Amino acid sequence: MAVDPTQDKIDHLLTLPENEPIILMNLLRFAEGGEEVYERYVKHCKVHGPRFGVEFVYLGKGGHVMVAEDGQSWDAVWIVRYPNAKAFFALLHDADFKSGFHLRGDSLEEAVLQVTTPWEI
Repeated sequence: MAVDPTQDKIDHLLTLPENEPIILMNLLRFAEGGEEVYERYVKHCKVHGPRFGVEFVYLGKGGHVMVAEDGQSWDAVWIVRYPNAKAFFALLHDADFKSGFHLRGDSLEEAVLQVTTPWEI
């Protein structure tokens, strides 16, 4: 199951407008014992993310599934707002942040990371 994006998926962020925020929706399925490890990752992110203008919009545990196919329920959802793709890359390459990034991979069995951009209607 997928946990981390490939480099080409990360590099695609370079095609986004530099002056627009990106909102990353994380759908998370924990490995056995992974919830506690992910909590450590969240705390690590909350220390380092704000230095790059990152806002943690919402973190919630999965609940009652209203509409989904079998196997599409998730243990948690996390919505994170980055000022722009440049801020995302800056955080991703920051040595202090990278020191705890392994916690994410150690905690997850599967994840969906959906990059979204504002949709003005």
